[in-house]
Amino acid sequence: MIIGIHDGHDAGAVLIDGEKIYAVNEERLNRVKKYRGFPELSLKKVLEMAQATPEDIELIAVAGIFRKRSRLLELEANLKAIFGNEFKRKILFVEHHLAHSASAYYTSGWREALALSIDAAGDGLSSSIYIGRDGEMIRISQSTYLDSLGDFYASITELLGFKPMRHEGKVMSLAAYGEPTYDLSNIIELNGLSFDNKLGLIGVEATKKLAELFSYPLSKAKEIALQMKKGSLEGEIQRKAIEIAASAQKHLEELVDELGIKLTEYGLPLAYAGGVAQNVKANAVLRAHFPDIWVFPAMDDGGLALGAALFVKAQFERLDGKWKPFKLEHVYLGPSYDEEQIETVLKEEGVKYEEVGDVPSFVADSLVEGRLVGYFQGAMEYGPRALGNRSILADPRDEGVKKKLNVALNRDVFQPFAPSMLEERIDEYLEDAYPNKFMTMSYMATERMIEEAPAVVHIDGTTRPQTLTNEDNLRYYEIIKRFEKATGVGIVLNTSFNMHGEPIVCSPQDALKSFRKAKLDILVLESFVIHF
Repeated sequence: MIIGIHDGHDAGAVLIDGEKIYAVNEERLNRVKKYRGFPELSLKKVLEMAQATPEDIELIAVAGIFRKRSRLLELEANLKAIFGNEFKRKILFVEHHLAHSASAYYTSGWREALALSIDAAGDGLSSSIYIGRDGEMIRISQSTYLDSLGDFYASITELLGFKPMRHEGKVMSLAAYGEPTYDLSNIIELNGLSFDNKLGLIGVEATKKLAELFSYPLSKAKEIALQMKKGSLEGEIQRKAIEIAASAQKHLEELVDELGIKLTEYGLPLAYAGGVAQNVKANAVLRAHFPDIWVFPAMDDGGLALGAALFVKAQFERLDGKWKPFKLEHVYLGPSYDEEQIETVLKEEGVKYEEVGDVPSFVADSLVEGRLVGYFQGAMEYGPRALGNRSILADPRDEGVKKKLNVALNRDVFQPFAPSMLEERIDEYLEDAYPNKFMTMSYMATERMIEEAPAVVHIDGTTRPQTLTNEDNLRYYEIIKRFEKATGVGIVLNTSFNMHGEPIVCSPQDALKSFRKAKLDILVLESFVIHF
């Protein structure tokens, strides 16, 4: 058994037992969004899920190199408290970008591939490119943290009044409301397979310099962002913010496009991870060069623990001549709760509930009736996307449902909602259709989709789908099939089950709390139904 640990931003733990993977991030258990620190609860939870003890663990893979004495001593004290005095003989450290790239390569199912990681910074680097071959990973390029594409986008995020390293997705969403008017090629560019920061600054210093270059009022940025969150997008300064967002997004896409063209020369498929891989619009640009691109579903730092564990596992398998490609088929790797546990919680909470025999039909009928449904089943998803086990579902035909959900969840009005759709119908709904099971890619919606499911198409005609077969998640697939039978539309609106700014719900208690806060119409916990 191998344990993977990420002690840092978006901490988490995984346990690999042969072919079985158990994984969870600390935020889901301690309810602190993007928790930074030691993943104590996650470690205990993956051991519990695997019915293992600390003594069963043969190797501890730690993502990141701990250069600060105080941080390393703190990590060692925490590991000793769980694994005992002998923990040092089990521990192996895996550099940050190697862990990112490994998470992509070792879950791609490919024997030979390019493994790309791009983020803000980690262990002194901000990007790396490897060639993975027969389980070996050979680095062929890198960028230092001073030449960071991720930091550039984070600085734009901060400039516009949002939280850097957290709200870059808001900048991407905002960009769709305007046209790029600024040429940013003198800020950062590609140099070979590496990035080259022409601004010469990073972090808050870069943000201040950008404010100067754009003549943007940094002191009022948060106030302006708050106005945009509430839907005020037409003022002069708001239009400028949107133009900056659109320009930054365009420049990011241009750099990724340029990099993609150069990478095609290797004649290998592409596996991709890192914080910048959360940008589904840029991912779509890469898909033009690599139609079967694999974007690791837990692409941000929350996936580092699995990357570190898979790297260590692969090295020992290579030594034994036993390594073989592995394809990650699903991300339902987190905690689950059986009906007995759920019913106990409902009784303890004094909640009125009913038990439903045909859950898919009940949920589909509720959606047709315009209800907002909190849907909780099976093992929680690993990674930032809810994919039908911790989801809020709604009817995508009604554009008005977006306003209802934004109010209920306290979301920013300019952010789009995503669809889950039947994979057998993607040619009807997506331009240049290709299956994407993990919401890692943006597509242009067809006219039919825009007409039939306007609530899950962004203002620029794009959509970020989860495509689904009955083998991926049978009960969730059946919900969409029943909805299709009733409406002719093979799509439901699927947003993560959480209030804005909170982690996705993990336990039945979390689900009840968010259900009450959001005042959703219906909560489904396995086969139990609660009405608000």
